[in-house]
Amino acid sequence: MTTPLGLAAYTGVPLTHREHTSAVTFVTGHSVEAIDWSRVGAAETIVLFMGLVNFPAIARELIAHGRSPATPAMAVRWATRPDQKTVAGTLEDLPRKIEQAGLKPPATIVIGDVVTLRERFNWYEKLPLFGQRIVVTRDRLQVMELAEPLEALGAETILLPVIEIREAADPGPLDQAIARLDSYDWLIFTSVNGVRCFVDRLDRSESDLRKLRARICAIGPATRAAVEALHLKVDRMPEEYVAESLIESFKSDHLAGQRILLPRAAVARDLVPVELTRRGAIVDAVEAYRTMVPENLPAKALEILKREPDWITFTSSSTVRNLIDAVGTEPLKNVRIASIGPITSATAREYGLRVDAEANPHTMDGLIAAISRPRSAAT
Repeated sequence: MTTPLGLAAYTGVPLTHREHTSAVTFVTGHSVEAIDWSRVGAAETIVLFMGLVNFPAIARELIAHGRSPATPAMAVRWATRPDQKTVAGTLEDLPRKIEQAGLKPPATIVIGDVVTLRERFNWYEKLPLFGQRIVVTRDRLQVMELAEPLEALGAETILLPVIEIREAADPGPLDQAIARLDSYDWLIFTSVNGVRCFVDRLDRSESDLRKLRARICAIGPATRAAVEALHLKVDRMPEEYVAESLIESFKSDHLAGQRILLPRAAVARDLVPVELTRRGAIVDAVEAYRTMVPENLPAKALEILKREPDWITFTSSSTVRNLIDAVGTEPLKNVRIASIGPITSATAREYGLRVDAEANPHTMDGLIAAISRPRSAAT
């Protein structure tokens, strides 16, 4: 009887309650004529399985055998799932409400005074993202970092990796930089992937972290956490998690002759190395990883977008470009777009897309908060 127990937990309707009922009757409703409704109707709480199609006849039988037409009742489809749907009313009007709502099997029906407790205990359907279907486009190794918190807020997440993180096409430049790791004054990480791939190549080398004498700069709390997981201290983190803020954070530094290592994606904005070089630094911007398009992306993306999601999340400009290159903009016209930050938003707008929510701060937590805000408050 796991279905009614899950239903009770996720609709806020306990099947027994000291003020309403101490007994529950479970009935299968696929054959109306096979049930003695005079006996069933006397039960304090009735849980009806497989009775949605026959419920108009069942309700008439229960009322005919003495059950009050005003008895609270509800029908629940897909209980415990993010697409859970509940229709509540009375024994008399619930058949009409079920028809109006277009509720289809499978569904479970609960009849009895305990249904009145729904408004008091219904926690699940009151979650801020309940009923929202959200597409998460991150790399498959990182997708759950965003999907799990969204699900905890009631959303149904659909995983659509539109980007795949792979090691550098030529790791030679990074390996050479690691070989002279003790020559750098600053080590700048702009992403978690940069940290992970840098450490991967370091582990394959003859060196280790004992060779590192550079101060460390990290963009964003997630990148900082990845560095600190190595038991290293982050000396600087820009106030905003974009390249412009990183450059601003170095405005008081004397950079002439300073050696800087910047492990980054193969395709990345050149703003940081160009500006730091202009100020006299010697910058080695080396490819630590590359972003690729997953196989069969167009077919998979079109299949998912046909499911009419409410939101699609973009966590980098690459995620925007890869999806648009795969399916164009037409399938996205009725989907709200949530962006990790201004650079990603600008890329989306270049394709004529409207950005409905933008993270501030530009983190996964900020992105979740932006989606969770009332629609009128979205940027």
